[in-house]
Amino acid sequence: MASEIRVLVFGAHPDDDDLQCGGTAIKLSDAGHTVKFVSCTNGGTGHHEIGGIELVRRRHAEAQAAAKVAGIAEYQVLDIHNGELEPTVVNRKAIIRIIREFRPDLIITHRPYDYHPDHRATSQLVQDASYIMSVPNMLPLTEAMTEFPVICYMSDTFQKPVPFSPDIVIGIDDVFDRKVEMVHRHTSQMYEWLPYNRGVLDTVPSGEAERKRWLGEHFLDPRDRADRYRSRLIELYGEAEGKAFRYAEAFEVCEYGRPLALTRTEIEKVFVL
Repeated sequence: MASEIRVLVFGAHPDDDDLQCGGTAIKLSDAGHTVKFVSCTNGGTGHHEIGGIELVRRRHAEAQAAAKVAGIAEYQVLDIHNGELEPTVVNRKAIIRIIREFRPDLIITHRPYDYHPDHRATSQLVQDASYIMSVPNMLPLTEAMTEFPVICYMSDTFQKPVPFSPDIVIGIDDVFDRKVEMVHRHTSQMYEWLPYNRGVLDTVPSGEAERKRWLGEHFLDPRDRADRYRSRLIELYGEAEGKAFRYAEAFEVCEYGRPLALTRTEIEKVFVL
């Protein structure tokens, strides 16, 4: 194996990381690299019937179960309530401390253009930490970073002010079933809250196998469809392999991190293609 890659993913809620880059995380973990997920909030408003301590503890347990499926090193959940995350100095210091203690080669997070305030705040916090993580007098008791990590954004479909640019696309057909298994662990979200919020709760099946099939077809297949990124897949994998992928996850390089040349050789220093 090449030198170990350390990957730190910051999502706003327990399940964001799984949905956006679960397949990539599984591929990295399978290759012997170290992946850590962080949820910047505790998930405490993500339900229509339950809340408070019951929901927060349930969502934390779901995140830990998902981590076991994916083989990721840790799934940390910060105890900040949903909808209350702000890009404050206090929260910025918390993000810097997590980064410094983990010392990643690659950080992945949301783009700053997003419908959800928690997503935007998470992105802002990572961007605000991107330089200050190297400043010793900020959190002087935590060793400063001497080398900057690559920073990438997870994909989305928002068009304004700037649409997502798929710089890096990872084919995940070989791990898609495990991604389904991973996301399946977030029962409160996949089979309760999100279907309720979308008005399709009555379509959710009761059997476990049927639920996984429904999850793949209704949530993950539309999200991970490789056709969205076909031309870039062909550039990275070649004509035959690039055209064959059904599922993929995509990332955009953030200019605030270490520069990354968008060749297959350079991308493979921080991803597994």
